[in-house]
Order: sequence, then C-alpha cells, then structure tokens
Amino acid sequence: MNPLQQLAAKYKEGKKVGMYSACTANELVIEACLERAKKDQAYVLIEATANQVNQYGGYSGMTPKDFRDYVYRIAARVGFPERYVILGGDHLGPLTFSHLPAEQAMEEAKELIRQFAAAGFAKIHIDTSMRLGGDDPNQKLATGLIAQRGAALAQAAEAAFAEFKASNPGAVAPVYVIGSEVPIPGGSQEHEDQVQVTKASDFQETVAAYQDAFAAAGLDSAWERVIAVVVQPGVEFGDETVHPYDRAAAAELSKALAAYPNLVFEGHSTDYQTPLHLRQMVEDGVVFLKVGPALTFALREGLFALSMIESELLGHSGRPLAKFPEVLEAAMLANPKDWQKHYHGDEHRLRLARKYSFSDRCRYYLPQKQVKAAVDLLFANLAEVEIPLGLLSQFMPMQYTKVRSGELANHPRELAKDRVVNCVEEYLWAAGILPWVKEE
Repeated sequence: MNPLQQLAAKYKEGKKVGMYSACTANELVIEACLERAKKDQAYVLIEATANQVNQYGGYSGMTPKDFRDYVYRIAARVGFPERYVILGGDHLGPLTFSHLPAEQAMEEAKELIRQFAAAGFAKIHIDTSMRLGGDDPNQKLATGLIAQRGAALAQAAEAAFAEFKASNPGAVAPVYVIGSEVPIPGGSQEHEDQVQVTKASDFQETVAAYQDAFAAAGLDSAWERVIAVVVQPGVEFGDETVHPYDRAAAAELSKALAAYPNLVFEGHSTDYQTPLHLRQMVEDGVVFLKVGPALTFALREGLFALSMIESELLGHSGRPLAKFPEVLEAAMLANPKDWQKHYHGDEHRLRLARKYSFSDRCRYYLPQKQVKAAVDLLFANLAEVEIPLGLLSQFMPMQYTKVRSGELANHPRELAKDRVVNCVEEYLWAAGILPWVKEE
C-alpha cells in the first residue's frame, strides 16, 4: 500500500498525524529535506508543480523523469534510500495550457499526467478547475465538468502507471488528490483582508461529483486511492502579510470531513504559519501541508547571513568576495519577468520586495549561472577560514546554538541548509514523523 494511503488511514483511526510536502526544485533545499528525513529515518515528500516541471521542461527545464532522476541523484549523494522518497505532482492538469481550446488543452494535460505517472510519481494532484478555451468566461465552471475532466486525467494516469509497473513490479500505485481551492501555485498576488474558508457544502459537492465521474469512467479502483481533497482552510500569504489559521472559522469544514472514512484535507500555501497553527490544521484534518516559498525564503536568509559574515570577515582581505545579495539583485533587474507582475509600488518598495517578500520570487533566480556561481564562491570563501563563533552568533543565532552543542558543523554549506531545516522542523513538530516501514 502507498505509504501516504497508510498515513491517511492512521489519521482516520484517530491518530492526529500529518505530513509536510516540500514543493521545490532547489538543490540545497531538497538536500536539507533529505538529510533531515535521514536523521529521523522518515519518508520525505517532494513535489513538483505543473508549471515547474512538465513535458516541455517547465521553468525548471526538467521533465517529470528528469526531476525524478535529479532528486534521486541528490538522495544518493546524501545517502538517503530512494525508496523512501515519495515524489508528487502538483496542479497536474491544463493549468499551463488553459489558453488552448478545451480539447487540445486536455490532450496536453493527459500527456503531462502520463509522464508523471510513467516516472513513478506516487502522489498526483489532479487540478482541472480552470477555464479552457471555449469555456464561457462569464459562467462559473460547473463542478460536474471539472470532475469529468479530472476523471479523464485519472484514466491517463492509471494507464501510464500500469505500463510503469510492468517494468517496475515493486512500484506502489499512486494516490490521488482532487480539488483546487487555492490561487495559482506560489501564493496570493492580492492583498486580501480575509481569506474565504471552503464551505462544507462546496467540499461535499466536489467529492460527490468526482465520485460520480470516476464511477462513470470505470475508475472504481482509482477512487479507492483518492485520499485527499484540496480545500482552503483560511491560510494564505502575500508580500508582507500572512493570514493565520483560524480554527473556529474552519470548524464547519473540519466537521464535514467525518462523513468520509477515506478522505482527509490537503492545504496549500501553508507557508509562514506558526507551528501552533500548523498543528491545529493537522488536528482539524489538514493532513497534507504544502510548503514551498518559505523553504527558499529560509535559504535566502541563510545566504544573506553568510554574506554578512563574509563581508565582516574578509572585506579587507583583498580576496574577491561573492557579494551574493548584489549578484542576486542584478540578476533580478536584468530579467524582471519573474517578479514584476507580482511586486508593486515605488522603487523603494520594489527593492525591498525583491529581497524580502514572502512571495519569494527570487527563488526563480537562484539556479541562474551567475547567481549559482556567487553562492559557490560564498561557500568557498568561508570554507577556507574558520567562522568565529561571535559572528555566527550575531548573524545565525540558531545555527550558533547547534554548532556549540555539536549538532551542526561550522561549515557554510551546512549552515545555509540548516536555516532551511529550521523551517522543516516546524512542520515536523506540527505533523509528526512518518517512519520508514520496517522491512521483513
């Protein structure tokens, strides 16, 4: 049985456990997640979105197979068994093809989901909630049509998995997540005063429509592996704001979950919630907690802190400095397409947003050659000297404590990754740990 199906079953048995999902393609972040999971001997869930990874490469330049192999290479490097890596596909559907006529967009979406299933991704979020070419722009998309399109994608995924299993007999069948009560991947673009919690009736309508659509498509077996529904529990974030979880506002939705013995909730955009709010979400049925920008935001904080240490320690040495913040800013200004539609205001506000926005659009620039070279130089410069504990205490106090206790090496790459681990550990505290299945 798929371990995520086991996790959902544990929750329905009364054990208030959950799991975080790292939605990222950043190498250092993935490495940090894998190393932290290795410490606990726990499964780790890493997901790619449809605009990040698809049959045309997405903005990461990777197909689903490429992404799988990329994650497995990192796992091999850190000594993490790949059989305990769970890969997921997020918002799989016609998201990036919605400008095309409906029939063409759905064919593209079927190929997308086929490639994810054929690459062995064990968690698939089907999202057909968007209007396609030919859909009436003045009418709300009917839930029944959304579900029918979703079932068509599930059929494609099931067929592709059957072929994959023929050559990989030990592969577990994928679990499915349905529904989409969230903005496009990456967080809100609007400064909203209030986030509307999914109505219990809308959740119930979605489940009923999908169940009917799966049955009509002959997908009874696949329906048994639908384990979660994406809902909006009332959490979101913008450039400078975070909408905290309010369990009272979500009480009716949470209560409605009891009627479904095999279903739990999945929450997107849970970034920057406090550990207490994350724990409350898990207790209230949001078993799967998606996080992405908060992880790269933490990495950027770590790199900025190391840059301050570099400046203080080596600024007068005559050694070429990495000047990572300056290189990152130059890259963002030279190619503004990944942030200019998301950040607003005068030049001062834009400058602050490029560096410090919770939306963390700078994550799109970290893989660029000149930015990556600056990170490598930063690590190289600080690896050649011993970072004084006083500077570490000043700029990375949480890492300072771990270094002093012997838990963490005083090495720049490890220090940067551990800033990501700070974020991961908040989720682990809130969700609990899914340990490796003991082998016979």
